[in-house]
Amino acid sequence: MADRIRQANRFVFDGQATDPALLPIRFPRPSALSFALYAAGLAFFIVSMRNINFSLTEFVRGFPYIVDLVSEMFPPSFRRVDAVALSLLETLQMALVGTVFGVAFSLVLGILASKSQTPNRILYYLSRNLIALFRTVPDLIWALFFVVMVGLGPFAGTLAIMVDTMGFCGRFFAEAMEEVDKGPQEALEALGASRLGTVICAVIPAALPSFVNTALFSLEKATRSSVVLGLVGAGGIGIELKVSMDMFMYSEASTIILLIFCLVLLVEQLSSRLRRRII
Repeated sequence: MADRIRQANRFVFDGQATDPALLPIRFPRPSALSFALYAAGLAFFIVSMRNINFSLTEFVRGFPYIVDLVSEMFPPSFRRVDAVALSLLETLQMALVGTVFGVAFSLVLGILASKSQTPNRILYYLSRNLIALFRTVPDLIWALFFVVMVGLGPFAGTLAIMVDTMGFCGRFFAEAMEEVDKGPQEALEALGASRLGTVICAVIPAALPSFVNTALFSLEKATRSSVVLGLVGAGGIGIELKVSMDMFMYSEASTIILLIFCLVLLVEQLSSRLRRRII
């Protein structure tokens, strides 16, 4: 560092650095079009703040109401902790089963949606659009569809989690298979291996760490999502939380929130340990 400073001082004359390599790194000057786009984006952001009635004054004015609500939630009530615990277990089961089936179907979708592994272009575009559809529609909307299809209960929530997991994992599985080293694949193809054999013996083992990482993240995501699905009758602890809030039983609602927090934290910790051990 001292040598670089002395070198810089030798190239400075009348306050001007003559060696461009010694000048500090600066942002490139934007073109006229880029500057206009930046200005338009900033203007749209300001207009958006006005249209959504963004107001710090209203936030500060309403803060005492939140304080009153939190004060009514404590101390938590453990009067119905047994029923709440069963609903929490149902939530975890929904997340686990939906994630497992979703990951399994995502593997098939990922193969079809990978440019290097898909059998033909038609299946490639169909699978890509299907994954995009699963990702675009929120899981709450899928839950409403499946409630109409199979009725109220955890099965509808499990199907919604499965579809949401397919949209989440399918894209990442496809990208992971496209990024693997092509050497083992070419070697197997030279030995006469079929496309399916190449995928099973070369592509999937190489992309397996990424698969495991994505699958564990999807399990964490599904655990949080399954809580909300109960609000539309798709099973889980969400309905318990909704009833407690609607009936102004805030002390019981705080108990449910604390149990949900413990469940999500437990799943995240187990997922992190599995990820470190496997990867």
